[in-house]
Amino acid sequence: MPDLRKDPILGRWIIIATERAKRPSDFGTEPQEKSDEKLCPFCVGNEKKTPPEVMAYREPGTKPDTKGWWLRVVPNKFPALEVEGDLSRTGEGMYDKMNGIGAHEVIIENTDHNKTLPELERKNVEDVIWAYRDRTVDLKRDARFEYILIFKNQGKAAGASLTHSHSQLIALPIVPKRVKEEMVGAQNYYENKERCVFCDIIRQETKSVTRIITENEDFVVFAPYASRFPFETWIIPKKHDSAFEDIQKHEVIHLACCLKGILTRMNKVLNYAPYNYILHNSPLTTSHLPYYHWHIEVMPVLTRVAGFEWGTGFYINPTPPEEAAKFLREAGA
Repeated sequence: MPDLRKDPILGRWIIIATERAKRPSDFGTEPQEKSDEKLCPFCVGNEKKTPPEVMAYREPGTKPDTKGWWLRVVPNKFPALEVEGDLSRTGEGMYDKMNGIGAHEVIIENTDHNKTLPELERKNVEDVIWAYRDRTVDLKRDARFEYILIFKNQGKAAGASLTHSHSQLIALPIVPKRVKEEMVGAQNYYENKERCVFCDIIRQETKSVTRIITENEDFVVFAPYASRFPFETWIIPKKHDSAFEDIQKHEVIHLACCLKGILTRMNKVLNYAPYNYILHNSPLTTSHLPYYHWHIEVMPVLTRVAGFEWGTGFYINPTPPEEAAKFLREAGA
């Protein structure tokens, strides 16, 4: 079983993924993408090559783990955390650890092996968002879990080992340090100014316009003022809401338009560069927070994090966000 081990200096938790154990020689090359549909475990007809599905959107009357689906959610075959068992927090001298308990799932976004997310019809992108929401609601019932992270790795350089378009979900027994820092910063701002920092950002960006890429009735898409990476983009709801799982039908439609649109723009401007996107949500155990917004962060993989970044925590971004927004805005969707 994997271990969760706590860094006693920074307070962050590290997953020691024993099920993915590698020898030194295993780190020399990256896994090769499988482009053959006959071998791809995510393609129609290969349902038995994945663990049994936990959820699917499929034609009425079709059975689980058979053809007839247009979106499937399955456990990761090589999970970072395991769903069975108890947390069993223990100490090892001065160190703290617990069992690597969690859920690690794969959202297979469509049946077409060669179609990426922005190439799907908007209705299919809506279904992907509904799947994120449905799995969050279901896993939220498990008292062992405190946080659910939803993310997508597109392209080999972004960490994807399979070509077939998919996202991932990991339910964790702790709130990640990165999310805690974001929430503490937002709470401090709220206590000082009695306003939500995310609401203020939306007001500031829509007023100045220079970093806005696009917007609609429910969402604004912009390049953050202090972007860490070139062409980093955020999608954030205009209505104050800290819980993604509260999303409504009209919001799903407008979010699908924004997500499909920004990824299409990036493909045009950046020539199909690999990317990651991450959905930051409030912890499962919190009620509606007055100081936090859920949001999606989209980060193309265009530069590498090297010694200076690791040593300082600073990021060097060679593309001003104002210029990135201009390029993406002019590209159209």
